[in-house]
Amino acid sequence: MSATICDSAAEAVAGIEDGSTILVGGFGMAGMPVELVDALIEQGAKDLTVVSNNAGNGDTGLAALLAKGRVRKMVCSFPRQSDSWVFDGLYRAGKIELDLVPQGNLAERMRAAGAGIGAFFCPTGAGTSLAEGKEVREIDGRTYVLEYPIRGDVALIGAHVSDRMGNLVYRKTARNFGPVMATAAKLVIAQVSEVVDTGRLDPEAIVTPSIYVDRVVAV
Repeated sequence: MSATICDSAAEAVAGIEDGSTILVGGFGMAGMPVELVDALIEQGAKDLTVVSNNAGNGDTGLAALLAKGRVRKMVCSFPRQSDSWVFDGLYRAGKIELDLVPQGNLAERMRAAGAGIGAFFCPTGAGTSLAEGKEVREIDGRTYVLEYPIRGDVALIGAHVSDRMGNLVYRKTARNFGPVMATAAKLVIAQVSEVVDTGRLDPEAIVTPSIYVDRVVAV
């Protein structure tokens, strides 16, 4: 299966619907698909649930999407970094919902979605407010909390290079969330710095196989 190589970021995000759950890659700005998010702002989809490691940096990318009022709910691990003032203002004003998920749980819940795992028990959050309303079980003398998969309608991810089939190679911490998000969404859109001919990439370096990727755009 080959991905569609798009001519523009606007073409890549075409058809994303209001009310969608969007998985947005990036570890800080590493692997953040800024051009795809900018294109989504122009595309106009609203009432979105966004799943990301943080709630945006500064005034660009994800923060700009939040500032436009397009996001109904954030699901993230780090909503209040020093430069997350857009989210902070919206949250304090009661204009956005927050589902706080510990970072390891966030990654594992998306990995579970891609792996077809119905749910899993994890010790993180046990005994805290993050476990309220969730099933708790003691296993081998330790308390665990039942966590469910996080699935997306769309994943917007940033990779380094793609071939024309859509096989992806990442750089550094862009790999922290991009690969699991690519397995957890119905529609996977990747922005890359370059698209090369199929066969140019070392198969041992490919992290996300093309079977998971629907659209690719070089920016």
